[in-house]
Amino acid sequence: MTYKARKRLALFVLVVGLPAYIILAVTVMSQAARFPIAIELLIYVVLGIGWAFPLKWVFKGIGQMDPDQKE
Repeated sequence: MTYKARKRLALFVLVVGLPAYIILAVTVMSQAARFPIAIELLIYVVLGIGWAFPLKWVFKGIGQMDPDQKE
């Protein structure tokens, strides 16, 4: 995947995918049975960090200069 395509995909994930994931996670947690505070905090931490690991390859190197660009 080219640098430009990865940059566009990363922007799409941050602008569209992340808010959709947050809405989905909050909706599912609100429908679930009430857990003790410590368990609920752990679930929110896992949900908050867990989205980034599968998408790590998209964000890797995005903040750097385009390696395909000629100087």
